[in-house]
Amino acid sequence: MTFRIRAARESDLKYLYEMAKLTGGGFTNLPPDRNALMTRLERSAVAFSHEEDAPRDEVFVLVLENIDTGEVRGTCQVFTKVGQRWPFYSYRVATLTKHSEALGRTFRADILNLVNDLEGSSEVGGLFLHPGERAGGLGLLLARSRYLFIARHRGRFADRVLAELRGIIDEAGGSPFWDGVAGRFFGMTFQDADQFNAIHGNQFIADLMPRHPVYIAMLPEAARGVIGLPHPTGRAAMRMLENEGFAYENYVDIFDGGPTMTARTDQIATIRDRRERQVVAIGEGGTPSLLSTGRLSDFRACMGDATVRDDGIVIDAEAARALNVAVGDTVSQVAR
Repeated sequence: MTFRIRAARESDLKYLYEMAKLTGGGFTNLPPDRNALMTRLERSAVAFSHEEDAPRDEVFVLVLENIDTGEVRGTCQVFTKVGQRWPFYSYRVATLTKHSEALGRTFRADILNLVNDLEGSSEVGGLFLHPGERAGGLGLLLARSRYLFIARHRGRFADRVLAELRGIIDEAGGSPFWDGVAGRFFGMTFQDADQFNAIHGNQFIADLMPRHPVYIAMLPEAARGVIGLPHPTGRAAMRMLENEGFAYENYVDIFDGGPTMTARTDQIATIRDRRERQVVAIGEGGTPSLLSTGRLSDFRACMGDATVRDDGIVIDAEAARALNVAVGDTVSQVAR
């Protein structure tokens, strides 16, 4: 079977909804709510429909399709410029130092500051792969296809990209971080707050969240112990981000305390190392690669074997079928 990445369509709602129910909570960009998902798909359709090559508040939803069956088995999203419709909040972990001459001692305290430092960045998120497909590198295809998409539409994206990783969620679906910090001010569970944010946005954070720094030492041990840690299922995603050049710079999610990773757009490995070539032949053999072609709603990406030559590129027949390209078309290639 062959898989490809393509632009999501409104007819994909049933697949997205079924996958959203499998996430286990904490996936703000993939809520198990049909209306919210349809709204996201409608926003994505608008983004795919116009050619303006400048950053604005847009979201592009991509899906992983089995081209033999037509089933959608994964999804991911790319946001062009966060913090435009609603403020984009993060906690920044910082250190406050004070010195007492009388005691002859210096005290250092770690604090959480509510900030909008990352506003205006682009974001990659919403990645989910169906549990039945978690083999064969499809997670890597989903993740890196987002960077190939950014490269194809570079003018629509900012110079910095962020990725928020889901934080630690307990067996009951709650968040120790939320319970120890924000939950004290909102009177709602983590699951309720996460769902409300996914559907209505985070203006309620601005309305109710205290602006004063939070001293980490005053938090319950359960909350302190999860700050900046990814959910166990997200550790592989964190490694993939690090391999692309993303780094954790002490920003954490305001809901679950998970790490926010950032990178300079043009230094992301997939974007930096990709090569564009004209297809000169369809043949077997070559280097295992990620391949992409097309713009906007015609964008497609897949895995395949490719040989880069001085006069162009040779790709295998399955990749040519997945991308719907022939000799003379242009593709982007980057090694797996």
